[in-house]
Amino acid sequence: MSDVIALIFDFDDTLAPDSTSGFLDSLGVDTAAFWKDRVGPLLSDQDWDPVPAYLYEMIELSRSGTHGLITQQGLREWGARLPLHDGVTTLFQRLRAAVRAEHPQVQLEFYLISSGIGDVVRSTPIAHEFTEIWASEFVYGADGGITFPRRLVSFTDKTRYLFHIQKGIIGREFRNKPFEVNRKIPEDRLRVPFDQMVFVGDGYTDIPCFSLIRKAGGFAFGVWDPKHRDKRSRAWGFIEEGRVSNLNQARYGEEAELYQWLEEAVTSLAGRIALKSRVYRG
Repeated sequence: MSDVIALIFDFDDTLAPDSTSGFLDSLGVDTAAFWKDRVGPLLSDQDWDPVPAYLYEMIELSRSGTHGLITQQGLREWGARLPLHDGVTTLFQRLRAAVRAEHPQVQLEFYLISSGIGDVVRSTPIAHEFTEIWASEFVYGADGGITFPRRLVSFTDKTRYLFHIQKGIIGREFRNKPFEVNRKIPEDRLRVPFDQMVFVGDGYTDIPCFSLIRKAGGFAFGVWDPKHRDKRSRAWGFIEEGRVSNLNQARYGEEAELYQWLEEAVTSLAGRIALKSRVYRG
């Protein structure tokens, strides 16, 4: 039986403000115009998917030279200094301690599945907390600038990585084996069943993960950033449609409601695992 809980996070607007907009703003780009005038027409007029659309426009922006090359070093430097939501830096140790205190035999792991840019999120001060990080990636040219997307993470792409977690297809040995996720594994040998997962996200790209985990008996939490109240109505829609277990502001301090719900969710799952293991052995 599995004694592992997986707590899976989106990144942008979930653990931090929109990191791509923040990066572009740091270059002096008019971010409102970037999303409306450059990315918007690709979506509305040419039927692009949102994630390749914004990556393509970043490449075009870099090639234009108007704000300098967008390089791996520049993305990593931004990741190292971008702001995180309140309480995020200590969130992981608090949750691990809560599970350990009540059920020391249960292991709590953290994962990140983001449509944002991998070189940014892997450079944040919290990157080491995650067992695995999956995000969109660029290829870099001879001049160091971004030239092509080599990985897209969007919508149902995110559910692919839930199956990686479920089957234990994680770590360096699987990074050059993309088809391993299709390998059939007996239910009693799954490393992390879906009902032992918790997913936290804020946006439309998270809906497939919300639905899959909720349907399987896990927990899904919708969040919204109170600095962007216009996004609250979008998040409220997840509640109305039954996509999420709860909806909270993206705040993770010890007194924050979201943190308390997350602690309750992981300790509850740990208790369920402990009970199952006793019944199983009995």
